[in-house]
Amino acid sequence: MANSWRISALRERHLALGSQLEDWNGMGTAWTYASDLADHHEAIRTRAGLMDVSGLKKVHYVGPHAESLLDHATTRDISKLYPGKSVYACMLDEDGKFIDDCIVYRTGPNAFMVVHGAGSGHEVLIRSAQGRQVAVLFDDDLHDLSLQGPKAVDFLAEHVPSIRDLPYFHHMETKLFDRPVMISRTGYTGERGYEIFCKAADAPAIWDGILAKGKDLGIIPCAFTALDWLRVESYLLFFPYDNSQMYPFADQKAGDTLWELGLDFTVSPGKQDFRGAGEHYRLKGQERFKIFGVLLDGHVAAQNGDTLWHDGRQVGVITCAMYSRLTERSMAIARVEPQIAEQGVPLDVRGSLSVKAIAHTLPFDDPEKKKRTAKG
Repeated sequence: MANSWRISALRERHLALGSQLEDWNGMGTAWTYASDLADHHEAIRTRAGLMDVSGLKKVHYVGPHAESLLDHATTRDISKLYPGKSVYACMLDEDGKFIDDCIVYRTGPNAFMVVHGAGSGHEVLIRSAQGRQVAVLFDDDLHDLSLQGPKAVDFLAEHVPSIRDLPYFHHMETKLFDRPVMISRTGYTGERGYEIFCKAADAPAIWDGILAKGKDLGIIPCAFTALDWLRVESYLLFFPYDNSQMYPFADQKAGDTLWELGLDFTVSPGKQDFRGAGEHYRLKGQERFKIFGVLLDGHVAAQNGDTLWHDGRQVGVITCAMYSRLTERSMAIARVEPQIAEQGVPLDVRGSLSVKAIAHTLPFDDPEKKKRTAKG
């Protein structure tokens, strides 16, 4: 906690649930509770779970140059966004290497909110905004409560009548329990879910209200680490834990291409004028590794850093793993040599486990993304 300079308004709730509030992104975050993470995973996959993800950086960019600033800094065509629409985007350095991902929300004609994780995109945007007509506000009063799972829409529909009409990657200004909120149909679980942005002063009442009123639907508080279990199944990367910042190449500086990470879909069709674009396109076909799935034998999860072997040599490393008691499968996300990234390639896992495995396409869960995009 020595590095924590941001404080969640829900701190006392997390402590009461048994969290030690480990630091993430400068905020004491509930990585675990006293309850079992397997219960949290099951709740989100089968009912709904409530998480405090306020450690994400929420930054407002307002002014006539805000659109051009974000358009050059990210891989998306920001002009396509209209108020109420958001998009998942990546940010690159001048070498065409990934430095951050984010969600860009358009909140008005010249107003945007960008939500970052732990990459350096925020710092890049701050420097780029200097000398432009863009006001920048890092907004730690704004808290982010994530309600995720198949029952999330049923709960919210009792309190926000039009919520079923809100499409994926759209947001709306409304009230929840008579408190002003912005509800976004986004999340980090692969389920149909919603992020509820609210004032810090209102966060405890909204948190308590959801858990009390949602008890009959099976809604429970879920810890941050549950996201690791969910993201393995749903192919959601987490900077820097899947990146060369964590698993460096011996003779190269840290940095991965979107082609290697499988994030090239975030580049809007035909877009050429964004930071690192020239190198991004030049590096296509030069992948040193690919992000791919691993399906392990047995009923035990691997550990981050366990190595993958094929024909007697190391061909990859596991970056995040989990065992699901719902599907009785042991799964992992891994960095593997490109020729290994094919369904069914036999592998040996070494490290915390010594088991057989196969390379497996991602995502493991809901590959057609029908759950998160469902209507009605």
